[in-house]
Order: sequence, then structure tokens, then C-alpha cells
Amino acid sequence: MSDGTDDGAADDPTAADRTTERTPLRRSETARWDGVAGVALALVGVGVVARQPGLVLVGAVGVGYAVYARIGEAPEATVELSRTVSGDAPDPGDEVVVTVRARNVGDAPLPDLRLVDGVPPGLEVIDGPARTATALSPSATAAFEYAVRASRGEHEWEPARAITRNAAGSRERTTELATPTRIVCTPELAAGGDLPLRGLTTVYHGRVPTDVGGAGVEFHATREYHRGDPIKRIDWNRRARTGELATLELREERAATVVLLIDAREAAYAAPEPDADTAVEASVEAAGQAFTALLDGGDRVGIAALSPRDCWLPPGAGTAHAARGREALATDPALAPTPSEGRFYRSLWLRRFRRRLPADAQVLFFTPLLDDSAASLARRIDAHGHLVTVLSPDVTAGDTPGTGLVAFERRERLRALRGAGIRAVEWGDRSFPVAVAGAAARWSR
Repeated sequence: MSDGTDDGAADDPTAADRTTERTPLRRSETARWDGVAGVALALVGVGVVARQPGLVLVGAVGVGYAVYARIGEAPEATVELSRTVSGDAPDPGDEVVVTVRARNVGDAPLPDLRLVDGVPPGLEVIDGPARTATALSPSATAAFEYAVRASRGEHEWEPARAITRNAAGSRERTTELATPTRIVCTPELAAGGDLPLRGLTTVYHGRVPTDVGGAGVEFHATREYHRGDPIKRIDWNRRARTGELATLELREERAATVVLLIDAREAAYAAPEPDADTAVEASVEAAGQAFTALLDGGDRVGIAALSPRDCWLPPGAGTAHAARGREALATDPALAPTPSEGRFYRSLWLRRFRRRLPADAQVLFFTPLLDDSAASLARRIDAHGHLVTVLSPDVTAGDTPGTGLVAFERRERLRALRGAGIRAVEWGDRSFPVAVAGAAARWSR
């Protein structure tokens, strides 16, 4: 922390807008001097009765302090706040240094000023407290800095809180100081390898084998030769054996329409350890890998969230769609690192989701399966004709009785889904691509 004049932080390209919006919140007593007056008067009384001048003098001093504590109101927080960050577009895991400067723009001194910065809930402070205590004379500036670890998403700083006290510290005034500061952390989407898509496809050519004969790479059937059929598809072996012309039909491979559905309800924000990533973070990371892999394979991909907040990216393809998907997975409020506020109404959400789903869409459902609601939704979506594959991060590691019960219930839900014909993949210590490759090998047997 340092005092003095402003040292040109406005020239910093990552500095926030210097306009500070001040919002008074409350005035209160600090209770610092509570009881002093009673004790002082008691000492005076005892001193008079006992004829002890020393006690009377001590009591008189205490009365003086009690009177002093009642003099003066807490001053107004005449503070102009500025906040700068070392980078406004960091990568996940980067350290971002935040510098906060407070300048007293009033005519009166602030003898006791405490500042607490409004760190976004999705960011972890890793170095230095995000607060300071100081005194500011008119036109003086105080500064402090701290560091946060960047995490996926768009993070907006909340208003800082300024607490001013009078000279005696008996009264205080709390004020919010709002100045806009934002960072956007957008991770790169790495491909996760081939995903085990099911047979529901579109009319577009792609990589999912179908039961439709046509132009493909795998033998499907033979039919009678028609004038104009390509010469390379004539069955010359049959011609040699029987003298008849026949045309080879090859199994067509078509593109799939896929919607990546991410469970972002409050129940999904669970983690195996306090400092570990939540199931939502694991699901978003895996969905990013799936999104890239499916687009690279020629499929049409969309994104949705099971959340109180609406999140919907219609299935599409191409470079522009890839950019929109990357932005949605990184910054959509429904997929924020902390739970969304508001109640989740499952029936309303399901009706809206079904109206949006294309008729030929299948769903990759990313959920930790920590409650029956997620399993029930998977079965209902599948029953409405949209093939569902459940992809479940395991966050039930631990050796406590409670964790063991949660893990058992989760395994039972996975077993029930598989028994209902719904594919399910889980991963924990293994990476998502490794888990998917293992499941695909089992399903191909």
C-alpha cells in the first residue's frame, strides 16, 4: 500500500473506466465504546462513596472518553476508485494481477478508511488480500494489489465496499464504489477423438454408417444394373460368373445432428475435494472436446444447458458456428463457474427443449448423475425419439460413509440407464477421450 498522488495509471491500456458510482448503504454504531460510560459512572460513584479521589478521577476520564465517542459522524466516502488488471483476456489458470487505487476527491480527510474489493465469485484470490485499511488526506491516493487465478468464463467485478469511521471509531458508514472491470477467459477447444454416435442421421454426408444404400465405402447390397450407373460400381465378378450386369450398393455415411446438453443445475456443482474442479467444469471441458471432434467429423452440433438460465445454440456447422460454440461454452451465464440464481422448473425446461430439438437430433447429455432428476430426464428425452448418450464425470471420490452412499446411488442410476438401452460413459481419473474410446470399443463388439 502506498500514499501519494496518482502515478499515471490512466495510461494503462487495461485500466478500467475511472468513473466511480458511489451508493451509500448504511450507517451504524461500531459498539467500540459500549460500556465505557456505565463503567466510568460506576467508578465515579464508588469513588465518591469510598472517598477515593483516584477512582473519581479515573471515572471522570472514562466519562470524557464516552463523550468523545459521541462526537462526530462518520465522514462520507469521497473516494474515486480505479481498478486495473494485468490482462483482460487470460487463459485458464493464468495469474492475473489486480491493482486498486483509491483517491480522496473530497475536501475533508478520511481518518479511517477500509476498502474491500468485489472479487468475482468465480475467481480465486491466490496472492495478497483483496482489501486494505488506510487514512487519506484530501487529494491523497492509496493503492493495493492482489492476484487471482483465471478460470473459464466472463468475470465482472462487483462493487467494492468502502467503510469510513469517525476519529473515535464509534460510528461507521458503508458505501459501494462501482467501477466497471471485466475479464474474459476463453479456453481453446481441443478435439477429443471420435465420439460414439448412434444411427439417427441427417440427409448430409458425414461419418455415421446407415442402412441406406448409395455412395459410400462399405458394401451394402447389389441390385440390377441401370443405364448410367458408374462403371466403378459394376459387379464385375458377377458379370464374369453369370454374364449379367449388376451394380454394387455401398452403405452411405451421413452426418449426425447432435445437441450437447450440459447439466448446470445447482446439484451439478459438486466436486470430489474442496479445491477440485466441479462436475460442471469437467462437463464443459469434455463438451468442448466433443464439440470440436464432431464438427471436424462433419456433424452438425448444438449446445444447451440444463439450468435456471436459458442457453441454446442451434445445431450448425462451419467456422463461424465453431466460434459461436467456443464463446458459448466459455462465457454463457448458464454455464458459469458458480451456480445460477433462480429456481429450476424441470417440466417447463423439458417442453421448451423438445420444441427446439430438430427431429433428427440425438443428445449427448453431460451430467454427474447425482440425483434421480438427471436420469429421469435422460429417459424421457430418449423416449421422445431422440437417442441419448449419457457422459458422466465421476465426482464421488472419497472414503466417508456419505460419499460412499452417493457413489452407490450413482452406480445404480448408470446401471438402470444401461438397462433401459441408453448408452452411458463415465470418467474420473481417466481422461474423457480415453473413457470414450474404451466405451466405443465395447459397443463395437
